[in-house]
Amino acid sequence: MGIIKKGSGYMKITDIRVGKVSIPLKKPFKTALRTVTKAEDIIAVVETDAGEAGYGEAPPTAVITGDTIGSIKWVIEDNIKKAIVGMDIDDMEGIMSRIDGAAVKNSSAKACIDMAIYDLFCKAHKIPLYKLLGGAGNVIETDITVSVNSPDEMAKDAVDYVKAGFNILKVKVGNDSKLDVERLKAVRSAVGGNIKIRADANQGWQAKEAVRTIRTFEDLGLDIELIEQPVKAYDIEGLKFVTENVETPVLADESVFSPYDAFRILSMRAADLINIKLMKAGGIHNALKINAMAEANGIECMIGCMIESKLGVTAAAHLGAGKRNITRADLDPVILLVKDPVVGGARFSGSKIMLGDEPGLGIKEIKGIEFGDG
Repeated sequence: MGIIKKGSGYMKITDIRVGKVSIPLKKPFKTALRTVTKAEDIIAVVETDAGEAGYGEAPPTAVITGDTIGSIKWVIEDNIKKAIVGMDIDDMEGIMSRIDGAAVKNSSAKACIDMAIYDLFCKAHKIPLYKLLGGAGNVIETDITVSVNSPDEMAKDAVDYVKAGFNILKVKVGNDSKLDVERLKAVRSAVGGNIKIRADANQGWQAKEAVRTIRTFEDLGLDIELIEQPVKAYDIEGLKFVTENVETPVLADESVFSPYDAFRILSMRAADLINIKLMKAGGIHNALKINAMAEANGIECMIGCMIESKLGVTAAAHLGAGKRNITRADLDPVILLVKDPVVGGARFSGSKIMLGDEPGLGIKEIKGIEFGDG
């Protein structure tokens, strides 16, 4: 006898409204790939016949995901919206299948709506998202990013962050391997030996160059906790070569978007760790698959994000807090923004991110959303 499946009929999706927010950064965010001066992100409000709304966010990160403001908005309004309006919020599998099938790639647009659906599902069942996702905890510690600049400026920024209560620094490198050594020497000298340092090359090195540079870090005793994405995203053989030829753990970031990417990395043992970002994975639904595969292979994960407001960061924090195998967090953009337009959601105290027991994401309002074509 087959299994009879049907929705509860309690809460159906009636509309999706799409707008955007623009928030300046306190100082430019610089990596080997790009320089960002403001968060300009798409916000989606998924409405239901029960009067509840779910919130989702997607930043345009064209150099990483290929997604732009225009493409995210178009895919949500012309593809995803048509696919899921009228569906029962309890039909999570059906909704996620339709989101995933609405367009090839376009992971940020998918993540935006996925996030809002999880928010609504938890509101319908009166449970905070981190509990639905596993309930491992409700407090996580984030690192903070030191943008790529001169060694002296990076050392100064690092000291300022440590004084502000951060114990883990994510230092951007990758645009000049010889200078990268000087950058990390300066930062380590400035902050002392008790602060964790992660180095993120953002695909900036060639494989042999990466091995030579990382070995130099090791020989100098710089005590780098991990090296993130040392080579181009597509160069999985190069990533594997680096992982096998250095002692420092290697974290795959841009090389892992989909569960299939994670499977390939894990099966090749091409990295020691995986960085999960909702905007790469296409949302929480796929992020859970990536984490489960990693955990089954004895590989820990980091939860990361793009330049997002507190909305997107809150969703990522719920996933990071909910799962034991997600042992590291890189969720600092809220700290880098001039203002916070999001009412509710995660609370921040220095390096700590704390989640409450409000249903879903706990988001009550987002101020200053610009709806329409403007």
